[in-house]
Amino acid sequence: MSPKATALEILQSKSLPDAVREEIHRLILDGTFEPGDKLGEAELACRLGVSRGPVREAFRGLEEAGLVRQTKNRGVFVREISAEEASELYVVRAGLDELVGRLLASQITEANLRELRGLVKEMDVSSARRDMRRYFPLDTRFHDRIAQMVGNRKLLELYRRVVNEMQLFRRQSILRGGGLRVSNPEHRAIVEALASRDGDEAGRIMHGHVMRAYDRLMSLLQRGEVPKLWADATLKRATPGGVFR
Repeated sequence: MSPKATALEILQSKSLPDAVREEIHRLILDGTFEPGDKLGEAELACRLGVSRGPVREAFRGLEEAGLVRQTKNRGVFVREISAEEASELYVVRAGLDELVGRLLASQITEANLRELRGLVKEMDVSSARRDMRRYFPLDTRFHDRIAQMVGNRKLLELYRRVVNEMQLFRRQSILRGGGLRVSNPEHRAIVEALASRDGDEAGRIMHGHVMRAYDRLMSLLQRGEVPKLWADATLKRATPGGVFR
């Protein structure tokens, strides 16, 4: 759906709580609300022009997705991810991406490849302009579409759950860790590996793409440039195979 879709168009395509949840989700992902920030029910209801009920229901959905936490008598907060949990999520995400690449390479269609190449071109424009608000949603869509193309609903469900939790810190890796410069050439390499129909190569490249992002985030943490992200600033080093050392 176009970012410029009207409120009426949004409500015609989904329920009010779903629309509110997606808008709060977007505000978290674009950095309007950061990890640890409190989300005021009344303030969001006013901002979105709705009653408190849909906001309250949206909070429940966002908590299930791992993006917020509700604390009794204190309210709702954007979730803070511990450094150890971030490390574990990267290992799981890398393994899922490798599986997705292996499965999709043998069945990808020319129409699929045209779509992915189109997204890469859009990201080229956003990257050149350093337009993170446009680039990050395109990056998320690119990876989500690849997972969708496999056609395995359970795999997609698990993949989206992991990605949702990772969104709380992935943006920092792209924006501050130099990912905006190198991420899209890696996306192009992913598409070409998928186009080769070589599952081993596609899986290897997709796994490496995730782990390089992990390394960038580690560098940021070691330089002390992402203090708000972590409830615990001790990050274990993970090998590409996912074994901590």
